[in-house]
Formats: sequence, C-alpha cells, structure tokens
Amino acid sequence: MKLWKKGLAATALLGLSMTMAACGNNSSDDKSDSSKEKDGDVTLKVTTWNYDTTPEFEKLFRAFEAENPGVTVEPVDIASDDYDTKLTTMLSSGDTTDVLTMKNLLSYSNYALRGQLLDLTDHIKDIDIDPAKASYDMYEVDGKTYAQPYRTDFWVLYYNKKMFDDAGIDYPNNPTWDEYEEMAKKLSKPDEQVYGTYQHTWRSTTQAIAAAQNDANLIDPDYGFMEDYYDRVLRMQDDKSQMDFGTAKSTKVTYQSQFEGSKAAMMPMGTWYMGALLTNIDAGKTDVTDWGITSMPQKEAGKSVTFGSPTAYAINKNAEHKDVAQKFLDFCAGEEGAKVLAEVGVVPSYKTDAIDEMYFSRKGMPTDEISKAAFNPETIAIEFPVDENGPAIDKVLQEEHELILVGDETPKEGIANMEKRVKSETE
Repeated sequence: MKLWKKGLAATALLGLSMTMAACGNNSSDDKSDSSKEKDGDVTLKVTTWNYDTTPEFEKLFRAFEAENPGVTVEPVDIASDDYDTKLTTMLSSGDTTDVLTMKNLLSYSNYALRGQLLDLTDHIKDIDIDPAKASYDMYEVDGKTYAQPYRTDFWVLYYNKKMFDDAGIDYPNNPTWDEYEEMAKKLSKPDEQVYGTYQHTWRSTTQAIAAAQNDANLIDPDYGFMEDYYDRVLRMQDDKSQMDFGTAKSTKVTYQSQFEGSKAAMMPMGTWYMGALLTNIDAGKTDVTDWGITSMPQKEAGKSVTFGSPTAYAINKNAEHKDVAQKFLDFCAGEEGAKVLAEVGVVPSYKTDAIDEMYFSRKGMPTDEISKAAFNPETIAIEFPVDENGPAIDKVLQEEHELILVGDETPKEGIANMEKRVKSETE
C-alpha cells in the first residue's frame, strides 16, 4: 500500500481536540483486572456486527483464547445497519462491554470525543506498529490514540471469470470507467435478470470513489466532481447493464446474493468481502469459485486510485477487564492477528510481504498477477474524513444520493442541493 491520503482527517481531529480536554484523561481508570475474577477465568465481551457472516470475528476470538487459557471471548452481536446507533445507546447508559469494534473513523471520533474510550497512546509507544503505521495515523486525535486498527479495507472490482469466459470477453485489467461500462453492456442479460455489474445502494459506491479519483473530499461542499459518476450510473441503469437503485433498495438486495448467485459478472466492493466469499466457497454455498479482482475502474488509464478505511478495536472506558482487553487489542492488531486474518481472506492492517504472501496462499484466493496488483493500489483515499459535522453531512449526502438514483432529482440538481444543505450544516 503506497499511500493513504488523509484528506481533512488530521486537521479536523486537531480542531476537535479542545472538546477532548473536557473529557479528562481516561488512563486513570485503567486498573488491574486481578481483583475482579475470583476463579481466574475471564469472560471478555466484544461488540461485533453480523457475527455469523463476518468470519474474522470468530477466528480472532478462538485464536486469542488458545493463546490465553482461562479467557473466553464473548461477542455482543448487533445488526450491521443498527450498529452505531445501538453502540451509542449502550455507551451513554454506562455499559461495561470491554472491547468496542470501531466500524469506521466517523463513529470512532464520536466515541473518542465523548470520552468513552480508553487512551492507548502511551501503550502504543511501546509496541511495534510500523507495519500498520499508516492505519494507526488515521486514529490520532491531537497526538492521542484511542483504538488499534486490525484490518484495513479498500475497494476493488470483483469479477466472475466463468461469466467472462462464457461471453468470450477478456478479464478486466485495471479498466477505465468507459471500458467498465462497455464490458457491463456486453455481459448483461436483462431478460434473465443477469447484469454486467452490480453497484450496491451505499452512497460511497458513487461519492467516495468520485472524491478519491478527483483529489477531493466529502466535507467541503463543492461536489461538482460527482456529476459524471452519477450520469454513468443512471446510464447503466437505463440500459439495464446493472440493477436499478429503486429495485435494489426496495427489495433489500444483498451484494453477496448478486455476485455469488451469478447475477452480476462484476461488482465494486471492499476487500472485506473476500473473507466472506472464501468462507462460502469452503462451505459449498456458492457456485462462484473461479473469480478474480482488479483495480476499481479509473478516471485516467494506467492509474490505480481507490478509497478505503481501517477498522479497529478500542477499550471501553468502563470496561470490566481492561488488562485482558489490552492483550486482545495487541493480539488482533499485531503480527499474530494478521496471520489469522490473512488465513481467512481478510486484509490486516499489519501488512508485510510475508503476510501478503500468506494472504494469497489461502485456498480459494485468485493467484493471477492482475489480482495481486489490485491488492497494492497506488493511492487509497480515506472514505470519509473525520469532521465534527460528519454525521450531519453523511446524512445529507445519503439522502441526496437516493433522490438522484430514483430519478427524483437530476445529478446537477442533487449536487446543488448537497452543497446548499452541507453549507447550512457547517456555517
């Protein structure tokens, strides 16, 4: 991974640091666990989302238990769509769940600013974070760090090799958007509800990649760079080379069903999906066993620019087992955890040549050079910069995204409304 573009993240976090001061230093609450368990056994509670379909959680938990006899890691599972809302409610009520999974940087900043996470800064200085330093940098708040990243995901283009073979089309190799659009047309069979590609309903599938490839960000209300990207999506919906947004949204289509059911020959999606796909291949739950990845379609030929975000574990300020929680974070974010993640097809933050080799040696992973090249893009832009107005801006962008893609607004109208509404939120 050659470069993480921070965008406004560092500046925004520094600007918010005064709020942090009022929350106090959490390190004084970091007391030993030894007096809390009479029999020596510890149950460490960790928040998760969609535990049964997110394979790395169980793998990390069991591996940590094997290294730490007497410790049981218990998931506190929350539906993915409700995760941040539920976690916010839990923390505001004084919940004592030990380890909190930070799903994204936006939610992380909110919990840190409220003084709900343990300050890990001094501890991190004493451990080896160099192989993951680019990810750790994303979690700095005025020189303080409140979480340890264990995985770092970015977006690639998945493709079904069999569907390409059946259509007599060469596999995609670092395509431009024009090439991607043309391939999708040739691969589509709308009468059979089979599409050349599937673009999920999240706003990031259009907005985040547009920002990344135009050296822009989603905080500044100047969104003209999105127009070409929305025009393309609408064209592809109209020519039925991808499922229309309204159908995908109203029927709650899952991206897994589209790709693994051979309903879409291509699919832009994050690297986190590899682990779930490999798990389903192992379990015989999908016929899509011959697949590959390439870089996200590009604005400029020969470039390799995408977007992404790290995922981290943090320790609840009110955790019952802070010492064991710290051991858990070190395990998951370090070399041992990276090996576990690589074995299940999840991209670890702790990234070395040896870990990359292990990752691609996993049974079911594509081994071609195109896929390996996609694993090391030139630039990974942060999906959504941290900002004190982030939640409000995120809501505006999602609402306008939906209005554009169901046809209630033109891209030009929707972008103008985004700019107007975001300005009102930040002034």
